[in-house]
Amino acid sequence: MSADPDKQRKHRSLAWRLTLVALGAFGFGFALVPLYNVLCSLTGAGDRSELTRATEGPSEEVDKSRTITVEFVANLPTVGKWEFKPEVHSIEVHPGRLYEAKFLAGNRTGHATWAQAVPDIAPALATPFFHKTECFCFTQQHFDASETRDMPVRFYVDSKLPSYVDRITLSYTFYDAQQSTSRR
Repeated sequence: MSADPDKQRKHRSLAWRLTLVALGAFGFGFALVPLYNVLCSLTGAGDRSELTRATEGPSEEVDKSRTITVEFVANLPTVGKWEFKPEVHSIEVHPGRLYEAKFLAGNRTGHATWAQAVPDIAPALATPFFHKTECFCFTQQHFDASETRDMPVRFYVDSKLPSYVDRITLSYTFYDAQQSTSRR
């Protein structure tokens, strides 16, 4: 049974076009990395070099001539049974120095569950100058029934913070994440 030469030519042509599409998609996948880096450098969002620098901690000298008050606020939504509060309500910091603050979180739901803290910084213009190097807000947290624990946040304030800003509020809202405890 011999195939029609016209059909064979059409099949071969289709196979070549599909191969070119696959190679083009593969090449586009490689091109996305430099395109992502260009986009990040233009917008400042998701820049890997900035993220790496933030995890390393402050690289600048500590400005001992300047003191900024950092206030800590803990909020709970009306749904859920949690205990959540800062260990201290405020501390005085010097820009460029790494600090640690702790929040106390307790599961009062009566069952094991997951929780997520959502941060907010005020005033908003201080946000790019407030760097968290470690925070319980980065991932969901698993709590056993009636478990209570300290939740640390490590941070520093960039010395480039405008001089008229002398107070920053770091606020967290702590939500029951309603996730299955089978994720363990």
